[in-house]
Amino acid sequence: MNFRRIRPHFVTSTIWIAVLTLTCFPCPAPAEELKLEAQLIWGTNEPKSPNPDHKPVEQKVAQKLKDLPFKWSHYFEVTRKTFTVRKNDSRQVTLSEECEIHVRQLEDDQVELTLFGKGKRVGRITQKLPKSEMLVLGGNAPNYTAWFVVLRRKD
Repeated sequence: MNFRRIRPHFVTSTIWIAVLTLTCFPCPAPAEELKLEAQLIWGTNEPKSPNPDHKPVEQKVAQKLKDLPFKWSHYFEVTRKTFTVRKNDSRQVTLSEECEIHVRQLEDDQVELTLFGKGKRVGRITQKLPKSEMLVLGGNAPNYTAWFVVLRRKD
């Protein structure tokens, strides 16, 4: 058999070419996913929900809603969903039979939340959503009550 000896300078130059190629032309990073949590919340002045499955919202969310100019004194969680959305992409999430949201992740921590009630668009908001903040969007309900969607990051 005829073996050829590989010259050391050939191996060294091949390694340098590979290193330069990887540093000058990096592989594209995977699309950045944002993990989010959406809560469907019912606001009322009644101290107890007629639905036994509803539970009072956690203190942090209750305080956020009380700090906003809403007139209701009690807030109950109807559903909670955790999901992800990729940058420059959108995600449709059903929160109840009558409530659906579409969430789009934009640049610089911005998200666009579009809220649908009974199949009709109720509202849309676009804002930055840093890790410690919540985005709130809602609409009226019968009997002087309201419903809200609270969106926050779940990192």
